[in-house]
Amino acid sequence: MENVERDAMEFDVVIVGAGPAGLAAACRLMQQAQEAGQALSVCLVEKGSEVGAHILSGAVIESRALDELFPDWQTLGAPLTVSVVNDELHLLRDGQRSVQIPHALIPATMHNDGNYIVSLGNVCRWLAEQAEGLGVEVFPGFTAHELLLNEDGSVAGIITGDMGVGADGEPKDSFTPGMELRAKYTIFAEGCRGHLGKQLYSQFKLDAESDAQHYGIGLKELWDIDPAKHQQGLVVHGSGWPLEGGTSGGFFLYHTEGNQVVVGLIVDLNYSNPYVSPYDEFQRLKHHPLLAQYLAGGKRVAYGARAIAKGGFNALPKMHFPGGLLVGCEAGTLNFAKIKGTHTAMKSGMLAAEEVFAALAAGDSGAKDLQGYAQRFQDSWLYEELHSSRNFGPALHKFGAYLGGAFNFLDQNIFKGKLPLTLRDNHHDYAQLRPASEFTPIVYPKPDGKLSFDKLTSVFLSNTNHEEDQPCHLRLKDPAIPLGQNWREYAEPAQRYCPAGVYEVVGEGDELRFQINAQNCVHCKTCDIKDPAQNITWVTPEGGGGPNYPNM
Repeated sequence: MENVERDAMEFDVVIVGAGPAGLAAACRLMQQAQEAGQALSVCLVEKGSEVGAHILSGAVIESRALDELFPDWQTLGAPLTVSVVNDELHLLRDGQRSVQIPHALIPATMHNDGNYIVSLGNVCRWLAEQAEGLGVEVFPGFTAHELLLNEDGSVAGIITGDMGVGADGEPKDSFTPGMELRAKYTIFAEGCRGHLGKQLYSQFKLDAESDAQHYGIGLKELWDIDPAKHQQGLVVHGSGWPLEGGTSGGFFLYHTEGNQVVVGLIVDLNYSNPYVSPYDEFQRLKHHPLLAQYLAGGKRVAYGARAIAKGGFNALPKMHFPGGLLVGCEAGTLNFAKIKGTHTAMKSGMLAAEEVFAALAAGDSGAKDLQGYAQRFQDSWLYEELHSSRNFGPALHKFGAYLGGAFNFLDQNIFKGKLPLTLRDNHHDYAQLRPASEFTPIVYPKPDGKLSFDKLTSVFLSNTNHEEDQPCHLRLKDPAIPLGQNWREYAEPAQRYCPAGVYEVVGEGDELRFQINAQNCVHCKTCDIKDPAQNITWVTPEGGGGPNYPNM
């Protein structure tokens, strides 16, 4: 809201987002300050109702970055308690058959020896405890709604979102204006397709020399299963059915502790068939005997979805600009060849913290372009790891699962990522959608309520909630496009690519209406990515809104 008087708070560093990257940056900043005996004020804002509420990942993680950040993490009680004891990779031939890939033929990046099955949400909750113990001020329930800029265009911090604004844009009786959080440097760790990150990319042309970013949507469920079927430490990955017709991706099933498994599907968002519904593909996947053998008779206890940035090394942007830095999935540091981004996100946050602290310790007054971050990044194992995996995604996109898999085995296992060539895929995912007239509508099986479920039942399990009387946080640049261009050309795909039933076309004939059920939104950002007209912009709703994921 314009012309609103706002309180301001001053910090040395403001960090946006309490994911692995933001929390690692916060902890590393304060560790350095303590080592140097220097006072430092660090504020971390998180839009979820609590740290971890919006965190969703598989997740099998490497502890490499955590080993560096907290060498005594086991003594400190970090929730990495389930070691991987068995690792399987399967190709699903159809709805009944599958082939297990011999371990010797699996690309080296897919091996999980020494890794841990975790709830990344709980890892972040633990990291937040460490950060607060070091003196970081953690503010959950506050959105970073606007960039705060100096007169020269450099970043001066952020403005948190107003609370108590009605759907009509007018202040309610409960209105509380957002605050200006001013900082010498701001570290942006919003995760994939960050709201402010999009603005930073545009304003500072951060991706001018990068390949197109690529994305997937990850859908995940947490199940209680029969103890007799539980194999703690078993990791199962696979690809193939039910994805077909050029739609690619892969599934995972991890046996964690307490007789629970996590099961999920990642669907690449470069698919061309507008009738594809990633959510429904996931639901029918669970009926395959390979997965049903574990899930049958169990109880689903949680559901969620989140987009992932999977473009890798070739799509990395410039990560520094006057007054700020990008870290983690905000910059696309996930290593898709490993299907892992936690250790890479943490390392990028730690490198950013070291660059910012070095500047402040030298008496820097702030708002500079910390170009040294690029050199720190290039000198790190993070750069080496991402560079060695640069061909993994493009190979799958160009050659498909079979030939691409063979290429990746050669590249990763034989040449260790050092083949003297770089494959590229510069086609934006949203631009790959083809007209609906070229395809036949997909008739998905009706959910049985035992292994498969409808969207609204799933949204209920995500504990998603928003204040209903607030401006819609899903903005249409042109309200005519959904029932004009998108309905005519693509049978309005938002109805299907959204995993939470947010978008609907209701009515008949001349009474058709495009309906946005913003209350259902799980903040996955898929609509912002996949809309073929790039007409939908996801912005932050009121702080604390959205999913509240337990143990995800």
